[in-house]
Amino acid sequence: MLVPPWLERLLKTDFFGVCRTHGDAARSECNMYCLDCNVDAFCFYCRSSKHKDHQVIQIRRSSYHDVVRVSEIQKVLDISGVQTYVINSARVLFLNERPQPKGGKAVSHVCEICGRSLLDTFRFCSLGCKVVGIKRNGDARFRLDAMQRSGEGVSSSSSRRVNNNVSISSLSREEQEELREGSQQDIYPPRLLHLLPLQLQEEEREFLKEHLLGPNSF
Repeated sequence: MLVPPWLERLLKTDFFGVCRTHGDAARSECNMYCLDCNVDAFCFYCRSSKHKDHQVIQIRRSSYHDVVRVSEIQKVLDISGVQTYVINSARVLFLNERPQPKGGKAVSHVCEICGRSLLDTFRFCSLGCKVVGIKRNGDARFRLDAMQRSGEGVSSSSSRRVNNNVSISSLSREEQEELREGSQQDIYPPRLLHLLPLQLQEEEREFLKEHLLGPNSF
């Protein structure tokens, strides 16, 4: 089985609606998904009452798009080939493709499926595009091998080296702003900071200190 049966259902699920059962509670937004039940999104309180001891992942938001932490999803999926970002010190990846910003210039790396600009030498911009790539070409996978299940080698996609030929200035202004502003949370890969002009480096460092290295975790 190339694609786990729960993954495509997850990618089509609407998150962040209000729970019908716990709508008056403080944490009533439906941002959880159970890989064992594979049904609908649910809230924090439903997890405690209906999904105890199940495999559950939490979905988060950046620029109105759904993301999941690498530390959670890599336990159940081989995420190699998917572009990752850092939001408030947490590495995440997008569930589905996002609209391509207008006016983008030619870049070194693009998603094989939707053509979206990528910053690193990855193949896909999201889990959804990797699903399409697997079905179309069959040269990628989601299934973890024994070594990955034991905790070794699961972060291969996040440990890829940056291509030094990547030029941030080659991205459109909209793309740069989108990468820097994820619902006012930075998703700009810090390891690319040295590629910016000196003045922008200082500005970016101040931004990172304020938004990524502060006490509020993502």
